[in-house]
Amino acid sequence: MAGITDFDSLRRAMAENSERPEGPARNARAEQLLAEAEKLGIPLAVIEALGHQLKVYNYSSEKDKMFVPFARLLRMWDERPEDFDEYETHSLHWVFKWMSSGMLDQPHVPIASIEKWLGEMEHRYRLAGHSERAVRSAEFSVAAHVGDLPRAERAYTAWLAADRDSMADCHACELHGQGWWQAERGRDAEALLLWRPVLEGEFTCAHEPHTVLASSLVPLLRLGRADEARANHLRGFRLVRPMESMRGAYADHVEFCALTGNEARGLELLAERPAYFTDTGQPRSRLDFLSVVTLLMDRLVEMGLADREVPGPAGRSWTARELATHASTEALALAARFDERNGTTYVSERARARMAQSPLVERLPLGVRAVRPAPAAPVATPVAVSPEAERDLPALLTQARRLSDTLRPNAVEAWAAVSRAAEGVDLDVRERAEIVDHEAMGRGPEGVELFERAAELYAEAGDPGEALAARTRAAYVRALTGRVDEAVAAVAEPYDEILALYADEATGLRQTASVLMGRARVLMRRVQELAETGAGVNREDRQDGAVSGVPDETGTAPSRAPSAEGVLAEAERAVRELLALVGGYAGDDVRIAAREAEGLAMLAELALQGGDPEGAVELFTRASDGFVAAGLPWFAVEYEARLAGLSHHLGDIAGTERALRAALEHGGTQLEAVGRAQLHLQLAEVVGGRGLAVEAAEHSLEAAHWADEAGEGPTLGAWARHQLGGFLLRQGRFAEAAEVLESALPDLTVETHGDGAVVQAQWWLGDCLSELGEHREAAERRLRAAEIARHWPEQHDHATLAHLAAESLGAAGLPAEADQAYARAGELWRSLGNIHGLVRSLRARAWLALRADDGADAARELMSAAVGECERVLGAGEAEEEARERLVAELGHTHRQFGDLLARSAAEDADDDAIRAALEDALVQVGEAVAVFASLEDEDALHSRTGAELAAGWLEADLGRPADAAARARAVLTAYDGAGTEDETVRDRRAEADQLLQVTEEQARP
Repeated sequence: MAGITDFDSLRRAMAENSERPEGPARNARAEQLLAEAEKLGIPLAVIEALGHQLKVYNYSSEKDKMFVPFARLLRMWDERPEDFDEYETHSLHWVFKWMSSGMLDQPHVPIASIEKWLGEMEHRYRLAGHSERAVRSAEFSVAAHVGDLPRAERAYTAWLAADRDSMADCHACELHGQGWWQAERGRDAEALLLWRPVLEGEFTCAHEPHTVLASSLVPLLRLGRADEARANHLRGFRLVRPMESMRGAYADHVEFCALTGNEARGLELLAERPAYFTDTGQPRSRLDFLSVVTLLMDRLVEMGLADREVPGPAGRSWTARELATHASTEALALAARFDERNGTTYVSERARARMAQSPLVERLPLGVRAVRPAPAAPVATPVAVSPEAERDLPALLTQARRLSDTLRPNAVEAWAAVSRAAEGVDLDVRERAEIVDHEAMGRGPEGVELFERAAELYAEAGDPGEALAARTRAAYVRALTGRVDEAVAAVAEPYDEILALYADEATGLRQTASVLMGRARVLMRRVQELAETGAGVNREDRQDGAVSGVPDETGTAPSRAPSAEGVLAEAERAVRELLALVGGYAGDDVRIAAREAEGLAMLAELALQGGDPEGAVELFTRASDGFVAAGLPWFAVEYEARLAGLSHHLGDIAGTERALRAALEHGGTQLEAVGRAQLHLQLAEVVGGRGLAVEAAEHSLEAAHWADEAGEGPTLGAWARHQLGGFLLRQGRFAEAAEVLESALPDLTVETHGDGAVVQAQWWLGDCLSELGEHREAAERRLRAAEIARHWPEQHDHATLAHLAAESLGAAGLPAEADQAYARAGELWRSLGNIHGLVRSLRARAWLALRADDGADAARELMSAAVGECERVLGAGEAEEEARERLVAELGHTHRQFGDLLARSAAEDADDDAIRAALEDALVQVGEAVAVFASLEDEDALHSRTGAELAAGWLEADLGRPADAAARARAVLTAYDGAGTEDETVRDRRAEADQLLQVTEEQARP
């Protein structure tokens, strides 16, 4: 404040304050500046300070403070209009519109006063010669707010019919209002058509496309365009987040989360803006916010999360149920105040309708980090079996047997229902055996004793084959718990007995196949143990039946554990024995068909252990096909996933993609969340490698969603988000990519994901931020990535990141920091022998130096150094032809930039001789560029040469040499003689040459 001694310093201070973030601090500074302006004794200074104060109030949560400075401005205008300059006169009339909407936002302002204000606005606009377009727009806002729909339609039509003039809102804001009305009337498609130019960036302003993106969310969801809604949420929230004044748009994003199954993200949004619960400066946006808070809390209550702690107004903790009641009460009280003022019930009706919305999408993955809130697990209470349940027991048995006979995924649960219904019921021994058998299946490692009990019951029921199968299942559970030798011993007797029973036709194919499969599984566990220890055997070395150890002099092998060859051979014999039994089965028992498919998969595993990956691929394929043919596609998923990995290892990318797609298709709803995430992520990498960035992004998005569902958000989910951000970046969807990458980075760690993933994510984020114009933040990300890459043995990435960080620092207006980063990059490029990187860093430093006071000499030295580096390497004559041509082109571009730099180096206040000398020096360098490019023959060099030729021509013209300038223009036209008009560069060069000729003709006239 001590620095404000005159009008200019006041204006600088107001400009600086305008750049500060929205909020009370900026508003307070505006109030201080008004006090300073009043001390200057200059009426216009006070007028500008009042206007500045009014503007910062409007773009803040303290909109209710606008009326005082505006009333003072209006009084000053009425008393001494000559104190207002042209700009402040325009501004005064412009903010009439802010007053109109501001009064609507305040329920204490009577509707009669608002109507009177409309008349005053219309009168003053007419006196000033303005169109009635802005007046009719304001009238529309009043009518739409109170629910006078016929008047709103009339005003809307008159608004569009009136001429646009300097008082009309910008195109972006007008289109937002027009689209909002179409959506409000249920015409969502028409709304989105109106919003398209804003959404596509054709029209923008301080608050657009921010509000259009927010307003588009629910209409897009209602139209079923969920992907666009997701994109607009990610883009739009990024814009709204730092702007305190945009509580209404912020509320739209919370509403979107509540309507798409993203309640967790909705809670995160509430936590970011606690002041939004209580800020009273704009009651209408507070009503919007509290309405969607109620909607979100009601969703949580419906999900069984009523007692979950949630973000709410400061000063106490809140549960979802408590906040739902509080927000609803506050919102409806506010709505009632508006309705009382308006004399209608329209505002309350809209608020209630907004609170009562049902989800439009059950679950819309966003790609950003958020764990879905899970309801509390219900407490299981024993329920007595009713007589009706007893009568249903036969039906439950029938259903359970059908499900288990057909290997349906929920067969075990069906038998559990039978068990519950059978409590206290006298069952026959066979039924008891089946119940115990399936209970054992659901117990996992704890099921051994139950399987043994089931075997006893089956034997008691007269089914020795099923008894042996149950004993085999018990043996397999022992193998699964690491007791493989015990399991091998336990399965030996059932194996011998089942073969004898089957030979005597005393048991069936199903029971026999079950025992043979169980034995094969046990032996395959031994193979897996072998693989886990790193042992293996090549197929050339295999000897069936071999054991480890060398026979002694008596010819007897020592008693030792089987060798690797023996383990594989024994398992393979068991599998082939099974396949000999069930192979080619043509019946309708899916269990037997499944045995054959699983047996083929076992052979595939053995082929892998034997060093035959190609054979394994063929066998896994047959196994998967077998499960699908049997009507059991979900069983194929495991083997299709193995097939994908093998195909990738063998370089068969098409086979990899085919297997992954099949696994996702066949898994369906049976896939566990983590498995689904892994498959989607693998498929994203495969199709992304083929350049299909759109589909790859879709799979990465699904992978992130399912990883979060599986509780793997910080690990697998972070990797998926990392990939998603990269694929979005490749599509040019920079805002979405930035939001996703920022969400991924907190979970990406060097320990879990590797330093390469962390560097890549920071690098991609820096690229996104650079494209979004957030250069300081881009520099920070690139520098963080460079710091990690600094420790890598290969330094190319470090150099590139340092160079990119320098670019961002320069664009952020930090020339000293940028020069330092370019210098570091240059050192790295030199150490790597990368002449192109070194030269470009020198050129960039030259341009930075030129921007500094008295930096022209330093700029010349740096650009001369860049030319010298190119000439040094070319003079050495060591580069291959292609590399030499690239370096020659680099030299040409350096001469061209040197010429441009010299032409701009003369100070504006320099004398004519100094300016002429600078232009002469520039012409020399541009002439060198023309000659260098002329030595090359490719099309790019031709365009570069003609561009330099024209630059030289303009310099000749500036130096008063029209004949030389015309000659250069004609040289360009000759260079393109016979060229078509399809190439835009050709068209532009010809047009510029014609323009230069016209200028030289005018110069040549006496």
